[in-house]
Amino acid sequence: MLEVLTGSGLAASAGLNAYIPLLLMGLLSRYTDLVELPSGWQWLGNGWVVLILAVLLAVEMVADKVPVVDHVNDVVQTVVRPTAGGLAFGAGAGSETVTVSDPDTFFSSHQWVPVVVGVLIALGVHLLKAAARPVINATTAGVGAPVASTAEDATSVVMSVVALLLPVLVLVFLLGLVFFVPWLFRRRRKRRRERAAARAAGFRV
Repeated sequence: MLEVLTGSGLAASAGLNAYIPLLLMGLLSRYTDLVELPSGWQWLGNGWVVLILAVLLAVEMVADKVPVVDHVNDVVQTVVRPTAGGLAFGAGAGSETVTVSDPDTFFSSHQWVPVVVGVLIALGVHLLKAAARPVINATTAGVGAPVASTAEDATSVVMSVVALLLPVLVLVFLLGLVFFVPWLFRRRRKRRRERAAARAAGFRV
């Protein structure tokens, strides 16, 4: 069951930032003994792959902190983040870590299943992130974009580390999502009501 939590945490992390969990797994596999990638995923530890992921991460971190550009970036990432989530779940669920010593037992007969599960988890988190960002930008006149993006990047890093080293705590993040989703929808409804009231007041004038 721990491998499922590991994969879920990495996929959720990819929903916030596509490259952080993949880069972290590659670095830990290449330079430490904390993560041993399964045979089909060892390419993540290749030096060129690590370099490419680092460059893509740098571009993503800059683009996601600029208002308007962050929205365009979220549209592009609608494909990238779920794909990364599938890769992260597949690699993470099959990796041997300090807490998972017998991986692959859960998904041994259907190796495509973890990839699909990871895609769905990352897509769900990405859609929440993409829906929340316009609300944040509108309520802060764009000032909140870099703050929110930095918080998302930090959460992605922490979630990836926790998923690999202490996967039980992934449940805390999932519970956090349960409280965040209703708040987000309440904020969106409030914004719609405020815009409707502003338009109505404009017509009366």
